[in-house]
Amino acid sequence: MGEKTTPIFPCRSIDDCWAFYEALGFELAFRQTRPNPFIAVQRGGIELQFFGLKGHDPTTGLFMCYVTTTGVDALYEAFRSGLKASLGRIPTRGLPRIGRLGEMSYGVRQFLVTDPDGNQLRIGQPTSEDFSHRPAPKDKVGKALHTARLFVNSKEDFGGAAKVLDHLLAADGADLTLTQRLEVLVLRADVALQLEDEPRAQELVAEAVRIELSDEERAAVSDELHRLNDLQGLTGSA
Repeated sequence: MGEKTTPIFPCRSIDDCWAFYEALGFELAFRQTRPNPFIAVQRGGIELQFFGLKGHDPTTGLFMCYVTTTGVDALYEAFRSGLKASLGRIPTRGLPRIGRLGEMSYGVRQFLVTDPDGNQLRIGQPTSEDFSHRPAPKDKVGKALHTARLFVNSKEDFGGAAKVLDHLLAADGADLTLTQRLEVLVLRADVALQLEDEPRAQELVAEAVRIELSDEERAAVSDELHRLNDLQGLTGSA
């Protein structure tokens, strides 16, 4: 037997939906306008289908699927560059948006991309055969970052993440290493944008940019530096 699963998502306009996925490098596999608007798009082994629903509210939808890949870094770069070419920027908040690429606590390297209709693709490459959550680090900083990332990546609870990170900066800010401080600032800036607090995001991004790191330190936080570059373009921070 051979089975295949294809998610079918709602969208407000099949034309706008197709424009977004075309920017990500998808091909249009099928399109119809009658009797019901419908499209199917495909990129390699990823196949998605969409039906037109005029009353769909993208801010309340909870539709998602998981895409497993053997080349998550290459796919992330392709999506980023496609969105930048199409939109003139890399969207890190609102709809559509693309999240940070990084190591998760459950054995995958992953990023999230959410389309204009609120449909989310969670795209990951396994880095382990064990997909259970790892125990939180025992040190205070590591535990706080672990918790904040779970809030952001698993629950999209940006308010909860902000509280954890603000407490960390206030209580232990002076004791953070340079790489730890960069990680906290970049994640907190990302959260500030999701909470539509652009002035706070600009402050955090500017502070992160001023941190001077050695080549070894930069290699250790390469994912954060990548994300910082995207946030700079969105906030206009120098």
